[in-house]
Amino acid sequence: MISKGKSSAEPIDGATLVPRLRFPEFRTADGWKEISLQKLARPVTDRATTGDADNVLSLSGERGLVLQSDYFGKKIAGDRTDRYLKIRKDDFVYNDRTTKASSFGTIKRLSNYSGGVVSPIYKCFRFQPSENPAFWEWYFESGSHDPALGGLVNEGARAGRFNISVTQFLSTNAWRPDEAEQQKIANCLDSADALIAAQRQKVEALGAHKKGLMQQLFPQEGETQPRLRFPEFEGAGEWKEVRLNSLGDLVSGLTYSPDDVQEEGLLVLRSSNIQGGKIDLKDCVYVDPNIKRANLSRPNDILVCVRNGSTALIGKTALIPEGMPLCTHGAFMTVFRSKTPKFAFQLFQTSRYQKQVAGDLGATINSINGSQFLRYKFFVPKPPEQQRIADCLTSLDDLIAAETRKLDTLKTHKKGLMQQLFPQVGEVGA
Repeated sequence: MISKGKSSAEPIDGATLVPRLRFPEFRTADGWKEISLQKLARPVTDRATTGDADNVLSLSGERGLVLQSDYFGKKIAGDRTDRYLKIRKDDFVYNDRTTKASSFGTIKRLSNYSGGVVSPIYKCFRFQPSENPAFWEWYFESGSHDPALGGLVNEGARAGRFNISVTQFLSTNAWRPDEAEQQKIANCLDSADALIAAQRQKVEALGAHKKGLMQQLFPQEGETQPRLRFPEFEGAGEWKEVRLNSLGDLVSGLTYSPDDVQEEGLLVLRSSNIQGGKIDLKDCVYVDPNIKRANLSRPNDILVCVRNGSTALIGKTALIPEGMPLCTHGAFMTVFRSKTPKFAFQLFQTSRYQKQVAGDLGATINSINGSQFLRYKFFVPKPPEQQRIADCLTSLDDLIAAETRKLDTLKTHKKGLMQQLFPQVGEVGA
C-alpha cells in the first residue's frame, strides 16, 4: 500500500518528462520529475546473523529473488553467511553483471518472502515508506533506469560486471510521477502480469497433461502394450518391437564453411532452429542454393540434433511443417524421413527414446552415430493405431502451440505497455 505521506524528494532543476501513454485522469497533470535516488532510498547494510544460513536467496533474471536451495536444488553458500546482507520484504537487490536480457544488470524486489540474506556481491537498497515499491519494481523492469546506469559504466568493468557500488547506484537520477499515477501504473502492470501467470499455468498444465497421456498411450519399461488404448483397439494384442530403421531412413546434413554463408538463399536448419519441439526461424543461416551436397528437407521430415557442444541439445527433434522456405540442414543435424512421420515424432518424445539417446552419450562424446540411431528399438502397434495415436497427440501439440502463442502475445503486450507507460529519456517534457 502507498503511504499518504509526502516524500522529501525534490525535482532537479524543474526538469520533466511525459510518457507516451497516460491514463485519462493524468493527461493534464504535470510531467514526471527528475529525482535523485539517494533522496528516495538508502543502502541496506544489515548483516546476517546466526540462523540465517537457511534463508539464502539468489537473484534470477526470470524468477526474481528465490531461495538458493530451490534455484540450484541445493544450498551453495555453506554455513558461513556472516558477511551476507540481510534484507526484508520490498527491499531491492541489484546484480551489476550484464546478461542477454539486461545490458546493465538485474534489479529485483523481494516480494515473495518476508525476508532473507543475499551475497555481498549484490547491491541492496530500501525505499522510504512514502514510496511505492511496486511502481519502482516496474520502473526498473521497464529498463527506464538503463540510461542512468549507462553513465556509471567505466573502465573498471570486467568479466561482464560493472563494479557499481550501491552508493554509486543511488547517486543516479530517476523519473517519478505523483503517488496516484505511480499506483495506477503498478496496478495496470500487476494485472498484466497476473494474466501472463494464468496463461503460463495453462500452458504448463497442458504440457503435464500430454506427458501423462503419453505415459498411458505408449508401453512403459518392461511392458509390451500401453495401459490406455482407444476403444477400437482394445484387445488388439501386444505391440511389436522394431528397430527405428523399419520406420524410416536418415538424410545426412550439409557441411559448409563460413565462406558459403550469405544474406539469403538456401536455409540451413541448425540446432538453434529447434525450440520447444517446433521449428523456429528467428536465427537463420543461408547458403548458395546451388551449393553441392545439400539434401533438401521436406515437410514432415523430422529434424534431429545429433551433434552439439551441449549434450542437453543432442536428440532434440522438431517436425518440419508445411510452408517452409527452401531448406536443408547442417552437418550437426540429421533428418529422419518416415512414412508415418507424426507417429515417429511422438516416439521421439517418449522416455524410451530419451534413455536410448542418453545411453549413447559418454563423458566425452557429444554426438549420436547415425547407424546406431537407426538401431534404436521401440514397441509399435499396427498402422491404424499408430495413426490414431499420432492424430490425438498432434492435436494436443497444436493446442499447446496455440496457447503458447497467446502467452507470447501477452508478454509482447506487457512489454509494449511498459515502453508506453514510462517516459523515455530525450522525449519532450510537459
